[in-house]
Amino acid sequence: MLKATTDILLRSTLPKNVAFRLLTAAADVKHEEKLQTFRTQESDPTKHTTDHLAQFYTLPPEDKKVIFLHGGFPKTFETHIKTFNETCFMVREPSIEVINYLKSIDYNKPAVRFVLYGKVGNGKSLSLAHILHYAYKNNFLIVHVPWASNWMNRPKDVTMSETKGGFVDLNIDAAAWLLHFKTQNAEFLRNPNLKISRTIEWTKRETTPEATSLMELVDHGINRIRFASSCVTILAEEIKLLCSSGVCKALVAIDGFNAMFYSKTRVLTEKKEIVPPSRITLNEGFLNLSKFDWKNGAVVVTVDQMVGAQGEHTSHFPRSLLGKTGFIHMDPFIPIEVKNFSRKEHQSIMEYFKERQWVQDYPGLDDELYFLSGGNPYKLLEYCRSL
Repeated sequence: MLKATTDILLRSTLPKNVAFRLLTAAADVKHEEKLQTFRTQESDPTKHTTDHLAQFYTLPPEDKKVIFLHGGFPKTFETHIKTFNETCFMVREPSIEVINYLKSIDYNKPAVRFVLYGKVGNGKSLSLAHILHYAYKNNFLIVHVPWASNWMNRPKDVTMSETKGGFVDLNIDAAAWLLHFKTQNAEFLRNPNLKISRTIEWTKRETTPEATSLMELVDHGINRIRFASSCVTILAEEIKLLCSSGVCKALVAIDGFNAMFYSKTRVLTEKKEIVPPSRITLNEGFLNLSKFDWKNGAVVVTVDQMVGAQGEHTSHFPRSLLGKTGFIHMDPFIPIEVKNFSRKEHQSIMEYFKERQWVQDYPGLDDELYFLSGGNPYKLLEYCRSL
């Protein structure tokens, strides 16, 4: 179409400067049409629909600094953010499906729970990130765990709990998470109605009185690391009470949720005994929030084969990854499968790479890479990575 237009303009009797302007305008229109096939200018996830599927949208930098300052993206994606100098998500069916559910569910009923599952590298974490952006834009109190497996496999410290016999605290990890929570909900926590329901006694001389703001409770856990794990557990219970009483609405989002039921942790006591997740204080609060015995909230978790030893999990389905205990804990839930790229999605990401001059175009490139990657997003990134 563009070539035919060019030929007509060049053969016309119009002055050269007029013909050149018309030709430039035609090229700009063609470029804009191509741009619309893999990009959308709509950056508000609330307005995303199935019409935006397979299109990229840009996450505003100011939103990124609030939601993902302390984690939430896979390391590979973080690398691409620096390389391309922008944060772009592809609008995909799993996230749109969950967002549509969040728009329509009755929050006066028990919390609805969603489990995102799929093969390694299919994009579960980024689908969760898209959903988190929606929650942030729609005034949800966000309770987000970027990757639960880090606590089970790489704890920063391990101490015996002072309040619960036989339990261990991961206080440095707990304090880091409280800072993450505070950053994501800084504006929300200024609400004067967010107050705790009871007096909390930390020691005989140190207490937090009833009706203290939720912000002060969070700050106490950050500043007094000794109590950070207990603070997370108390915070979880207070959030449930506040939501159930109609003060606020919360979204609980946990990436790698099956780590909280994986028995072979690397959390060790002083006697080098393995501590199961059920005896880690930090987990208690999130297991409590992932129940359905509260309202004005929703729970979205991912389950991943990367939790545990490589090759240990042969199935990517929730029943296999959660195990019997985890499956019973989450039942009933709505399963959402994150699949491989469709042809349209593959074409969109290839057009994005070409626009960012990350790959050079040549005949048959897209089909070859789709065949080699099998439609798996992570494998495609590996094939396209810098040498």
